[in-house]
Amino acid sequence: MEIDDLKRLVPAITDPNLLQAMLEQGKVHTFASGKSIMEPGQFVKMVPIVLGGAIKIMRMDEDGRELFLYYLEPGETCALSLTCCSASKPSEIKAVAEEETQILGIPTALHESWTDQYKQWKDFVSNTYQKRFQEVLVALDAVAFKRMDERLMRYILMKMKQLKANELHITHQEVANELGTSREVISRLLKQLEKKKWIELGRNVIYVRDDFEELIAQ
Repeated sequence: MEIDDLKRLVPAITDPNLLQAMLEQGKVHTFASGKSIMEPGQFVKMVPIVLGGAIKIMRMDEDGRELFLYYLEPGETCALSLTCCSASKPSEIKAVAEEETQILGIPTALHESWTDQYKQWKDFVSNTYQKRFQEVLVALDAVAFKRMDERLMRYILMKMKQLKANELHITHQEVANELGTSREVISRLLKQLEKKKWIELGRNVIYVRDDFEELIAQ
């Protein structure tokens, strides 16, 4: 990979010295779709910067139930990973490759020194914290204030935009896990959407109408 390639993949960083350091010190990792990248309790050994694909970030409780927080897309990194590596604490989140995903792993030991050495790294980290904080607030607001049908429609819309597809290959149980509810509740709500002809259900697949975003905004 050349500097121009990395600059294109991570447009927030244009400093040639920082880009060169990232190429020299970072290591490219590829994860298959569905592969776990980070589990709760593991120590963060690298700052992951997504080059291609997407990573799904989830919070887990003591019983192993999952709550979807946000996606990491190309050019982005994870604020929660940055927090853990700065404090030398184990991870409190689960990260899973949503599709085949490639990341550039920056050793955590470089995070603090780069913050002092490169203004663009400091800005990159600061902007990451701000964006992820807002996304976590949205997720918390959904749990606290939104009905489950509203959360489900928001989830479907986010999934469509992330995958850039109307055909979502996911089981009712997987949706239930990520929304922190039961499969029965999700199946019932999906059936309601199907009756409205907003979606069509297949075996482990949800077909979503092109105008789904407009429909749920009505």
